[in-house]
Amino acid sequence: MNNPLLTDSILPLFSAIKPEHVEPAIDQLLAEARATVEKCLQTKQNYTWEKLIAPIADAEDRLNKAWSPVSHLNSVCNNEELRAAYNACLPKLSEYATEIGQNKRLFYAYRLIAKHSEFSTLDSAQQKIIRNALRDFRLSGVALSEEKKQRYKEICQELSQHTSHFEENVLDATNAWNKVINNKRDLVGMPESAIAGAKQAAEQAGEEGYMLTLQFPSYNAVMTYADSRELRREVYEAYTTRASETGPQGGHFDNSLLMEQILSLRHEKAKLLGFNNYAELSLATKMAKKPEDVIGFLENLATKSWRQARNDLIELQNFAREVHSFIEMEPWDISYYSEKMRQHFYQLSQEEVKSYFPVTRVLPGLFAVAERLYGLNITEIFDFDTWHPDVQFFQIHDRDGQLRGQFFIDLFARPKKRGGAWMDDCVSRKKSGDNVQIPVAYLTCNFTPPTGDAPALMTHDEVTTLFHEFGHGLHHMLTQVDHLGVSGINGVEWDAVELPSQFMENWCWEKDALALMSGHYETGEPLPDSLFEKMLSAKNFQAGLFMVRQLEFSLFDFRIHLEYEPERGGRIYEILEQVRKHVAVIQPPKFNRFPHSFTHIFAGGYAAGYYSYKWAEVLSSDAYSLFEEKGIFDQETGHSFLTNILEKGGSQNAMDLFVEFRGREPTIDALLRHNGIAA
Repeated sequence: MNNPLLTDSILPLFSAIKPEHVEPAIDQLLAEARATVEKCLQTKQNYTWEKLIAPIADAEDRLNKAWSPVSHLNSVCNNEELRAAYNACLPKLSEYATEIGQNKRLFYAYRLIAKHSEFSTLDSAQQKIIRNALRDFRLSGVALSEEKKQRYKEICQELSQHTSHFEENVLDATNAWNKVINNKRDLVGMPESAIAGAKQAAEQAGEEGYMLTLQFPSYNAVMTYADSRELRREVYEAYTTRASETGPQGGHFDNSLLMEQILSLRHEKAKLLGFNNYAELSLATKMAKKPEDVIGFLENLATKSWRQARNDLIELQNFAREVHSFIEMEPWDISYYSEKMRQHFYQLSQEEVKSYFPVTRVLPGLFAVAERLYGLNITEIFDFDTWHPDVQFFQIHDRDGQLRGQFFIDLFARPKKRGGAWMDDCVSRKKSGDNVQIPVAYLTCNFTPPTGDAPALMTHDEVTTLFHEFGHGLHHMLTQVDHLGVSGINGVEWDAVELPSQFMENWCWEKDALALMSGHYETGEPLPDSLFEKMLSAKNFQAGLFMVRQLEFSLFDFRIHLEYEPERGGRIYEILEQVRKHVAVIQPPKFNRFPHSFTHIFAGGYAAGYYSYKWAEVLSSDAYSLFEEKGIFDQETGHSFLTNILEKGGSQNAMDLFVEFRGREPTIDALLRHNGIAA
């Protein structure tokens, strides 16, 4: 095998992928895709689904299946050689996408199919793909002059390079900082599991003592438990100034210029296409129809949440003063005293909770929940090619024994791995004749890795994160749509794509579901009722603070794209300060540079779309309220969610699918109730 990226194998051979393989393979597949488009257009006016759309989709699927493992490896085991190969291909892929989107002959061919009498004989998914394609042709500038088309192409290429560079800077800044501590006394307050992790990190780096890093498990442990306020402040500053012009690495991985360039290019792109700003362009493919809808939605939530958020902060300040004689609260004190307060009022220790959630119980429990809801059977496959020893691989069969999907799980944080948690598609479902291409997903997290012989112990937040990403995975894998453009998560409005993921989080708070996924890692003892009641009592602890924090992110993101003015630049921190004055109750220090590492909007798919988390939470909360009425494992309701939401993918509008499941349009009531906020 000369180049594994050019095989027709469904599953990638990760170990065989070499950086030098990447660019030649992508060049060849791009050439094949272009040749396919040209060949299909030779049929002149006799355009049909089978003669035009299907063969082009097959060629692009082969390209996507080759690029997917390269992109994934670049995220989970980044190195200089792979990064160089990845970045060399980005402009080529961008050029191809723009070229296809601006191909007038192809646009006219799609339009002829849409106008032909046979259009009505196509199934609803095929019709949706064609309608989406006609929309996307316009959003790709098919109607622009040649001069403007060229500029559009240049913008897209520059954006792909700048957003990749932004993410690389965040990754490099995260990996570049560490603090070695020689005396264990300096870590007083931190749990033994976190100290063991710091010791293991030092050993792996060839250092004596204990190593703290900016990987989230290490950062979070310091901010939540370390008694040393000086240490908390130092780590807080290092974390919140990553990839910026200030802080301990100031200027080394600075994203300041990139942020301005990205906003400028997005604005120019929107103007070229006839929109007033990038926020309007972003909404062209979402449920929300105009910027006023988004701003009004977010400000309505802020109005309902701000008073509770302020009360949450006042209660925390009072607790710190009265119980710990601590007066001057700073951001690096919030998590620390919040955990003290949680233990004081609820007698709830996160470390105690972790003891009942070893990954060896959580994963089987997650699969048991899916089995009860949807009749799935999930089994592990041990003989597979992987990129890291921690990775596991599973397959899903339905109640009829049909293979529905497969997925990789990569749970633990490590150097050279992008932070956060995400689901991505490895292979998408399609049907060709009698053959069905089984969908495959990547589920990636950054949880605290195991230390010594003990299994990895998960916080309840980590359990919830795993359920969230698995919800995305089920949306991708359980689809019954046969056409690539709208199978799985493809073609789903971006502000509805979080519905299945947030929906799954609800089972992490149900006693019957927790019984399936918990058990003490040493004794196997089930989660005690008393501990569960404490968790439930503390469920909405500081929910107001969390809500306004998410609204701060959402409003900031939307406004910097909505209000961009070329002559004034992005005004990133000016707008952020305005948003904070409007909705926030905690004001961070001037050195805080969180936008510099906000990869969701500057490197991910959430630009002018971060509000989607809250928008979709309205849908997910309302959907789950039906299970609250019928029973959390009610098979009829589970089957309805499976068939109306998960299996339909992007084949119908998200609102129509929601109404089919719920019987009506969503209301905000369940969201507020689940967050403990009065309507």
